[in-house]
Amino acid sequence: MLPTGTEALIELALREDIGDGDHTTLSTIPAEARGAARLLVKDQGILAGVELAQAIAHRLDPDLHFKVFLQDGASVAKGDVAFTIMGSSRSILIAERLMLNFMQRMSGIATMTHRFVQAVEGTGCRVLDTRKTTPALRAIEKWAVRIGGGHNHRHGLYDMVMIKDNHVDMAGGIPQAIAAARAYLTQHGLQLPIEVETRSVAEVEQVLATGGVQRIMLDNFTPDNMRIAVRHIGRQYETEASGGITLATVRSYAETGVDYVSVGALTHSVPSLDLSLKAL
Repeated sequence: MLPTGTEALIELALREDIGDGDHTTLSTIPAEARGAARLLVKDQGILAGVELAQAIAHRLDPDLHFKVFLQDGASVAKGDVAFTIMGSSRSILIAERLMLNFMQRMSGIATMTHRFVQAVEGTGCRVLDTRKTTPALRAIEKWAVRIGGGHNHRHGLYDMVMIKDNHVDMAGGIPQAIAAARAYLTQHGLQLPIEVETRSVAEVEQVLATGGVQRIMLDNFTPDNMRIAVRHIGRQYETEASGGITLATVRSYAETGVDYVSVGALTHSVPSLDLSLKAL
């Protein structure tokens, strides 16, 4: 199912790309020409964006016909064909780059997410994304994380109270920040989870002494210190590891018993998967 707001995003992207017309296609391809193309995979990874590509094509031209061979979430390798598209040659050419741009980006995110999920397999730890996303594309990028087997953290500033280091410092400390957040939620009749970022075992102790939260983030802890913190927290609160976690180190964090690892790299620095649309 397309995330809320995708239709508006497609409309904006089409306007951005087409402007007052694709003059190359309009000048070289007869209006009555019919054609077909295939989505060719040129890399190994996890495919994502097939459903979105269909939505883009159908918004541009409802008469374009897809034959899908590989769905979102499929493991793909060089030479695989994800789908074919048939109909107006003009429409296929106009939709080509926009479909590819989204699919390559989403497939890159899904592929990287899948690698992290595989790396923590068997530990019970879940892989989360962050808000380090491309502005206005967050819903699409977080969709790709889910396709890759990961889980979404908060979607924005509105669906969780997440007290980070700057909030703590500006509020005067962890107890003060938690108290203020709880009072605010009560005053406004909101039921939102509260998460607090901690930078040391001493700050974890402050959260435990204060209480009233749902999750404790352990930011930039070493695996050894994280294991101590997780053991101390017990099952009182959910725990989340964050800060510079890579594919090479993620399992060592997951094995500390932490509930979640959040990885900004899933969306902020992932390479795109190589895909192309080739005429048949």
